[in-house]
Amino acid sequence: MKQTYDAIVVGAGQAGPSLAVRLASAGWKVALVERKLFGGTCVNTGCTPTKAMVASAHAAHLARRGRDFGIDAGAVAVDMGAVKARKDGIVLKSRSGVEKRLRGTANCTVLTGTAVFESSHVLRVDDDLIEAQHIFLNVGARPLVPDMPGVDSVPFLTSTTILDLEAVPSHLLVVGGGYVGLEFAHMFRRFGAEVTVIDKNSRLAAHEDADASGVIQEIFAAEGIQIRTNANCIHLEHSETGVAVGLECDEGAPRVPGSHVLLAVGRVPNTDDLNLGAAGVAMDRGGYIRVDDQLQSNVPGVVALGDCNGRGAFTHTSYNDYEIVADNLLQGASRRVSDRIPAHALYIDPPLAQVGMTEAEVRKTGKPVLMGMRQMTRVSRAIEKGETFGFMKIFVDEESRHILGATVFGTGGDEAIHCILTAMYARQPVSQLAHSVHIHPTVAELIPTICGELKPLV
Repeated sequence: MKQTYDAIVVGAGQAGPSLAVRLASAGWKVALVERKLFGGTCVNTGCTPTKAMVASAHAAHLARRGRDFGIDAGAVAVDMGAVKARKDGIVLKSRSGVEKRLRGTANCTVLTGTAVFESSHVLRVDDDLIEAQHIFLNVGARPLVPDMPGVDSVPFLTSTTILDLEAVPSHLLVVGGGYVGLEFAHMFRRFGAEVTVIDKNSRLAAHEDADASGVIQEIFAAEGIQIRTNANCIHLEHSETGVAVGLECDEGAPRVPGSHVLLAVGRVPNTDDLNLGAAGVAMDRGGYIRVDDQLQSNVPGVVALGDCNGRGAFTHTSYNDYEIVADNLLQGASRRVSDRIPAHALYIDPPLAQVGMTEAEVRKTGKPVLMGMRQMTRVSRAIEKGETFGFMKIFVDEESRHILGATVFGTGGDEAIHCILTAMYARQPVSQLAHSVHIHPTVAELIPTICGELKPLV
């Protein structure tokens, strides 16, 4: 028997539950389908567990640095089982909260199982057929397992499975110098593992500006993390210590042995088992659902939100997808993906936060641009906390005086940067920020100072 709904939401990640609840609260008859864990990547295998573990790693690091602050904490030992238990407790609370909210919402039916398209507006969930004119896909993504030699014969970790370790690896090999690989490399070094990062690019965090990559390298070198860049022909093999990564580099040994290897080389969307062909939904080469500026696919009424649409790979972009779709449907708005300003953070310690255009992107415009910059070694709050790695820089259009982008790399940078982001959304000239009065002593108090010291970018 086929059950008809006003809307079907597939996936309980960041966008799906909020959309389901909002539509149901507006009187729509809604079905939400989740096949595994409520809360999606962020709650279960992404932001929540990793940032919980980053916090534990930071605590261990501070304890080891106790003497720098006049404190003798004695020998520091990391109980990985306890770290995992703390993380699991936080995750379980968030996950159960999402599920409880959905199951307690009137007009919302929760179905557990795998949703597969039978036609453009009909889905099969195990033995049940459900249909709706509005179908919202929030199916997320998973770690990419690359097609590299040895991957089928050597045990490896992904960003999901590494979360279940209950003992610290003796030597963790991280293949991939992007955001995921760098966060795990840093935290496990602080847990006590030897760590080597291997990346094919010429520098770590290759999507960031070169000066940011340089600071990351300084931080890692200061904490004893080995770095192998320009690595070609990467392959996995067994070794006397457990596993090894073979590679070709400009310098260094052609083989790096370790106890564990983490593959952190990207993600793929969970669209391969939706049977999108039966619905006629178009995808790109990577399996991402093609959507327009309002997240509509080529099939009327089928909308893709979150990681699976290729328009953003963050929790905040997924949630914003929900806001765009809900406001356009229920309030007659005309919100678009292109309205949002790119913003992200890399959660090594200290964090790197970036909004708008990078320096490289600014230079490509060829426009006259002003820049303000200050090293964290000149920020009192950073000095007082004993955390002086990093810098702040801001780019401003010389003609309009609007902020084009900014990077805050340093202690508290992931929070401080939001005053810049808000000014950018408000389309206020940089003088508004330059004349604002911020609390002392903070990292953010130097942002108005920097805005008042702009010079031509050369």
